[in-house]
Amino acid sequence: MNTKKKILNGIIKLFWIFVLGSIFGFVVEMLYELIYKGTLSIRQGLIYGPFIQIYGVAAVAYCILISNIKEPKKAFFSGMIMGGVLEYIASFLQEIFFGTISWDYSDFFMNLNGRICLLYCIYWGGIAVVFLKVVYPLVEKMTPLIEKKVVRIITIFAVLFMIFDITISCMAGSRQLERRENIPANGPIDEFLDKNYPDELLDKIYNNKKDV
Repeated sequence: MNTKKKILNGIIKLFWIFVLGSIFGFVVEMLYELIYKGTLSIRQGLIYGPFIQIYGVAAVAYCILISNIKEPKKAFFSGMIMGGVLEYIASFLQEIFFGTISWDYSDFFMNLNGRICLLYCIYWGGIAVVFLKVVYPLVEKMTPLIEKKVVRIITIFAVLFMIFDITISCMAGSRQLERRENIPANGPIDEFLDKNYPDELLDKIYNNKKDV
């Protein structure tokens, strides 16, 4: 296999790991609410689809940095650190760009600015071990499918959809912050966002976020 083809296959593989990781996060968050709070709450990280992208980013990071680790103990502690760093960065960026937060661990033992805490870092470590022992071997077995033409075609459409979903979600969230600051619409794009992605819709989709 030539170098260009190998790089392309690697990118496709990481993309699907991101997508599957984001869906995994959606399911985990829903089950967490159901088990620990007794309520069925649908949480989304993007406007369209069952995705929570921080889990997808973590899955990609695990694939790149943890997949070569053989010992579960090392994977656990690496996952703890990596997950904590990603969660902190995600919380910080969300607050800076959208003026909201989706989690606050201020009441948890050993937390850092309410963005991360020991308990959830342990969860990230556990997820890393599961990824290493269960998910990654399955991904490796499915890697040959990347070569199939139909998978390539599906990937192109999936990439375009994810680009659109992430872009419109960021634009709608940014415009919502402007509305909270009483900034009027400036041009047709803002008017489109105000009409199609009002506060009521975004608050329903991101039902766990809080204004800072």
